[in-house]
Amino acid sequence: MARLPRWVAQHLAALRALLVLTLITGVLYPLAILAVAQIPGLDDRAEGSLIYDEAGNVVGSSLLGQSFTDADGNALLEYFQSRPSMAVGETGDYDPLVTGASNLGPEDVVDALPDPDLGWDGDANAAKSLLTQVCERSFAIGAREGVDGSRPYCTDSGASAVGAVLGVFYSEGTTGEVTRVVSLNEECGTVEAPFLAEYEGVQVECAEYGGDYAAAIITPVEGDASDHPAVPADAVTASGSGLDPHISPEYARLQTARIAAERGVSEADIEALVEEHTTGRFLGFMGDPAVNVVELNLALDEAYPVS
Repeated sequence: MARLPRWVAQHLAALRALLVLTLITGVLYPLAILAVAQIPGLDDRAEGSLIYDEAGNVVGSSLLGQSFTDADGNALLEYFQSRPSMAVGETGDYDPLVTGASNLGPEDVVDALPDPDLGWDGDANAAKSLLTQVCERSFAIGAREGVDGSRPYCTDSGASAVGAVLGVFYSEGTTGEVTRVVSLNEECGTVEAPFLAEYEGVQVECAEYGGDYAAAIITPVEGDASDHPAVPADAVTASGSGLDPHISPEYARLQTARIAAERGVSEADIEALVEEHTTGRFLGFMGDPAVNVVELNLALDEAYPVS
């Protein structure tokens, strides 16, 4: 019997391998995973960890955070607030289609100031540093919850707080006498005076739009705020995905007085609900205790409806 040409035999072998691997990876493996996903205890997660209200309607997922704000982005005071979300798409915060981190780190402390004629909303090249964002959020949350919103390295200017960062010029580049000092995040025309009047005997200037401060040494100023701010860190920073539904028990407890007042119940009742929805460390030692805000707010509506 004549042997097939070598190239034909090679193609037939490749075709058999393709068919076998397609059967294994494209049919058998997915069916096996589907079967495992139907095991009691895993089926809920496989379907997206959906959350249902009393009427049986899907109201979210325990894996995805939500914003509890009105159409203008203002916090709904009768609900616990989530942590900030960096995932901002056409549908607003906590948009799973644009999940991702801001990629801003602890060294991102200097704002890209806006054109004075355009402002923050009109200048696409302007950008607030992570430090300024944290400062603004902290003071806003402090005002909302009735606590001190100040924190280290922030100017003490309420809702307009920015990162307290100086650009210091030295006579010999990085050493020598201080010759000039600029408050890099306080733009002239937007503040009456810089947050610090003098630095090492030199008067502090406000920053001019378009000013060249590349030669300055960036110098954050800690200030007099407590090292343990009343507003916890997770209240002013986003998670890596921007979709985390959890907050710390500290942030949840910070909000209990406001929730109790808005719902017309005692703080003890709200605190008990928070405690009920607080999960401990995984396996007793991994991670930190957390509160799922989506589940907590659903339970809040069921236990103490807004009148």
